[in-house]
Amino acid sequence: MSIQDNLKTIEPTIPAHVTLVAVSKTKPVEDVQEAYEAGIRDFGENKIQEMCDKYEVLPKDIRWHMIGHVQTNKVKYMAPFVHLIHGVDSLKLLKEIDKQAQKNNRVIDVLLQQFIADEETKFGLDDKEIRQIMQEEIQSLPHIRVVGLMGMATFTDDENQIRNEFKTLKSNFEYLKNNFENISILSIGMSGDYQIAIEEGSTMVRIGSSIFGYRNYSI
Repeated sequence: MSIQDNLKTIEPTIPAHVTLVAVSKTKPVEDVQEAYEAGIRDFGENKIQEMCDKYEVLPKDIRWHMIGHVQTNKVKYMAPFVHLIHGVDSLKLLKEIDKQAQKNNRVIDVLLQQFIADEETKFGLDDKEIRQIMQEEIQSLPHIRVVGLMGMATFTDDENQIRNEFKTLKSNFEYLKNNFENISILSIGMSGDYQIAIEEGSTMVRIGSSIFGYRNYSI
């Protein structure tokens, strides 16, 4: 099936209040353009250099989402244009984003990444660290705006485990939403679990292989 055919299958399963981010990492510009022509405007990349290269040649109304683990020394490259940074997992990274946003006369929207998975390989803050950052640090970082949370569930076939991990994140999201302004995005759910994520309160899903096909990481 073509990218446009895949989108015709996926889009009806996503409610209007949920933003679809098409994860275009490792995929060529031509594939991104095809999805763009089908109406997609939000694209996710996990490597800053690849996102910058695509930004240069693709339509400028695309909203670029940085969904991968971010190295502080590379924030400056995406600071002029990035729409939303999903995986902010340290105060050090927040401070660097604020610094680079100021240089570009911008306020950059970010999501704090909460660790919810039963896997050592995942990144993230715990709920106490997130609340401490929101209560004690954000006020001194005027060029960033925390707009929500992001999380990644354990890679497992156990639907109950995935659901419970999403519930943990949703609980902290509701706390933040009730206590801090601008909190509106809960970014959970990928190709394999996005429908569960939507049932558990997701407002943004990150879908790649179901749109673009599986990736060949050996290239």
